[in-house]
Amino acid sequence: MPAAPTHPTACLALADGTVFHGHGFGATGQTTAELCFNTSMSGYQEIMTDPSYAGQIVTFTFPHIGNTGVTPEDDETAEPVAEGMVVKWMPTQASNWRAAQELSDWLASRGRIAIGGIDTRRLTRAIRQQGAPHVALAHSPDGKFDIAALVEAARGFAGLEGRDLAKGVTCAQSYRWDEMRWAWPGGYARQTDARHKVVAIDYGAKRNILRCLASAGCDVTVLPATASYDEVMAHRPDGVFLSNGPGDPAATGEYAVPMIQGLLDKTEIPLFGICLGHQILALALGARTIKMNHGHHGANHPVKDVETGKVQITSMNHGFAVDSQTLPGHVRETHVSLFDGSNCGIRVNDRPVFSVQHHPEASPGPQDSFHLFERFAQSMRDRAA
Repeated sequence: MPAAPTHPTACLALADGTVFHGHGFGATGQTTAELCFNTSMSGYQEIMTDPSYAGQIVTFTFPHIGNTGVTPEDDETAEPVAEGMVVKWMPTQASNWRAAQELSDWLASRGRIAIGGIDTRRLTRAIRQQGAPHVALAHSPDGKFDIAALVEAARGFAGLEGRDLAKGVTCAQSYRWDEMRWAWPGGYARQTDARHKVVAIDYGAKRNILRCLASAGCDVTVLPATASYDEVMAHRPDGVFLSNGPGDPAATGEYAVPMIQGLLDKTEIPLFGICLGHQILALALGARTIKMNHGHHGANHPVKDVETGKVQITSMNHGFAVDSQTLPGHVRETHVSLFDGSNCGIRVNDRPVFSVQHHPEASPGPQDSFHLFERFAQSMRDRAA
């Protein structure tokens, strides 16, 4: 790895006028976005390629970012989706038998800007206290920046409220998925004995979610976010999955909610939603969603299953939440965050319809919630019995 330059070559400007100088790596140029922080200790590549991070720059609170390099096997989608990266220490040379490329080279080849040498503790405190700020991130080898213009660019960022970002990250056309979870020593095996026909709506789906569905015995067909009720039912599914994704759920819900309401009103098909899919399902059931102060992003979030009393450590990535106070009477809250009490799960009474805010596939993170994929599969088996 090249040594860090002796002078600042990157700048992070917040809309309130706060400026951080550091050392740039990855691509050069300038971008604007909402700034969030992620507390995960591993999985930076999966985080950067998670479509849920569209419109955001990620501050990593863990300092050792880049030390295991990158490998194509760990991409959650074809290209990075997060707008940029903020880290405390510049990446060191990769040291891992799976590494195929250095993080800095990978970011540069994919047009993503990163900044190191930042006091990420100070920055994280600012995000927690003030809410997720709008920022401008610039990287120039000569270290020359128009600070006033960067601050103005940050102030001009449109933000995520009211924005439908799912259309920008969803698939262009339908496709089949049969790859299962990674397992030693063979890697990713193929599902050859699927028992349940599932339509997965892609609002920004992570590959490891689809792998978990395949590993649970599902024959998965992925449809674009804008798929209609008739397009979904044309595949005669045993169950419908609603994926994670970015942006404001209310904006995405303008076209997604009617499709889901059709499934709820006209069928008894099991439904399972994760993250944005959870929020849109709640909207279809009559609840509302709200923008959070700084959201939940990390792999150490305790969530309580209020029906069993068990606590699971989970991965989360969301800046909006379901307002549990608006849930209708036939919908039960099933999970809550032990950090702030926010809603993390719902299910419909006497119907095979449920969803969670957290990411049971992890990637990265703990595996406490893998059983939810089996619950979905069991609901399809019960309906077929």
